Amino acid sequence: MSVSTRFTHAITRRPAASITRGLRAVDTGTPDLSLMQAHHDAYVAALRETGATVIELAPLDAYPDGVFVEDTALCLPQGAVIMRPGAPSRLGEAAEMAPHLRALYAQVVQITGSDSFIEGGDILVTEKEILVGRSARTNAAGIAELSGLVALWGHRLREVHTPPGVLHFKTDCSLLDADTILSTQRLSALGCFDGYRVIPVPEGEEAAANTIRFNDLILMPAGFPKTRDAIARAGFALREIGNSECAKLDGGMSCLSLRFTPS
Repeated sequence: MSVSTRFTHAITRRPAASITRGLRAVDTGTPDLSLMQAHHDAYVAALRETGATVIELAPLDAYPDGVFVEDTALCLPQGAVIMRPGAPSRLGEAAEMAPHLRALYAQVVQITGSDSFIEGGDILVTEKEILVGRSARTNAAGIAELSGLVALWGHRLREVHTPPGVLHFKTDCSLLDADTILSTQRLSALGCFDGYRVIPVPEGEEAAANTIRFNDLILMPAGFPKTRDAIARAGFALREIGNSECAKLDGGMSCLSLRFTPS
């Protein structure tokens, strides 16, 4: 089974009322909780439509960004790695996720270095390697520690760089199949995807770069017709999901779930 596009399980977390205090690079307005929940419901329904088991966790009011569960862990077929988020207000989210993963995986390890920081939004898993972007939330120490852990499971990690001003590596890219990556032009211009087929995100629609491939379906944010058409022309089945409220907190499709097939 593919380690990067086919999954039996996903974990999501319902947004909390405290989401209005969530982190954001630029203030574009206060998220509407009811609309965010409606979008989240559509997202979960699309995952379940593929036949996956979706575990929907309760809101965490103490952690305004807790809905963005991807940053808390890296889930691989052999085991899970609990992350150490680079935003101080999010450090506790990883500890909240750990028992749920231990209930599903035989092996769960974690990033422990006091100077190590790494978030799942900076990690792109492909069939041949794990790409990790150094960013404001993921540092060299975190990448080095993760590299050592996943090497024990036979995975090769390659460090790349996230463009200045971009929150996470996957803010600007996503995997569509084993050989195809959707990417902004500012990211692919760095040469990090040499050897892959790249579908460029049209200028002005950079916010559409973060999608997920979940089994046979691409989930993408609604409102980006040029990107939608480019993905469809490439032969992929896709579903547009409202993301206006998560986008106010720099969130996208991948941020909202952990996707995996447990060992």
